[in-house]
Order: sequence, then C-alpha cells, then structure tokens
Amino acid sequence: MMQVRPVDADEVDHLAWLWHDAWHGWHASLAPPELVRLRTLPNFRDRLAVMLPDIRVVGPAGAPLGFCAVRADELYQLFVSPKAHGAGVAAALISDAEARLAACGVELAWLACAVGNARAARFYEKSGWRNAGTFVMMTDTSNGPFPVDQWRFEKRLTRSP
Repeated sequence: MMQVRPVDADEVDHLAWLWHDAWHGWHASLAPPELVRLRTLPNFRDRLAVMLPDIRVVGPAGAPLGFCAVRADELYQLFVSPKAHGAGVAAALISDAEARLAACGVELAWLACAVGNARAARFYEKSGWRNAGTFVMMTDTSNGPFPVDQWRFEKRLTRSP
C-alpha cells in the first residue's frame, strides 16, 4: 500500500503545476472556454494554499505524484500526475479520503466529476461510488462563481472502530 501523508507547505508550487497540467489535460476540453481561461497556474496555487490543511499526498517529499482534499462531507479534489496513472496513487488517496471523512462522522460522502470525464467516472465506480445524477456546481473563480455541469457521485461510509 502506498504511503499517504500530509502535504508540506513548500510543496504548493509543485502541486500547483501538477493540478494545472492534469486539469488542463483532462478537463479543459470538457469546460467552457471562459472557465479554462481562469484556470491559470496562479489560480491553482491560490486555491491550494487555502486548502492545505485538508490536503494529503502520495509521493516523495518535494515532488508528490498526486493529492486529495476533503471538505465537510465532500471528496473535494483528487488529481494524479499523468506519469503516475495506473500505479495505485489515486486508489491510495481515495481510500485515505474515505477514511478521513468517515472518521469525521460522514455517512454519505459525495464528489463532483466533470460531465464527460469517463475515465474518472469509471475509476469512481470501480472504487464503490455510484453516479447519483447531474447537477450544476457553482465553481469558485477569480471572477466569482461560475456554473459547471457535474456528475454527483456518492458513497456510503462506515466508521472504523
């Protein structure tokens, strides 16, 4: 099993590049052009800096291969470097996130997946999450909230003793 660990503050720049490249590689073709323009490297860095306490990573110090953030009852962000796809990084991160959410008493966790991101949807389903339908999420941007069509995946969690 891969080691999942807290993120170090000095890894923000590395994670910003990872998130930027992964998002633009997988999501840009699914997102409205106005949103793609707002998803700059500084935007990802600023968003990461705010989420730091809620992020955990897999990979070597200074160069994590992926990260996952949780907030309230949501698996909020899960991104893995393309060079680590298929290596178990995402599976380790999602398992850790589920355990963190369950430890906080969350019984029904949810996550948003960009409509059309079939690769991610298959991974979530393989990990025991079910597609509960489509909704419009108001995504935070530097220009204010932006509506984005998302699939809502849900999973019932049980707290471990």
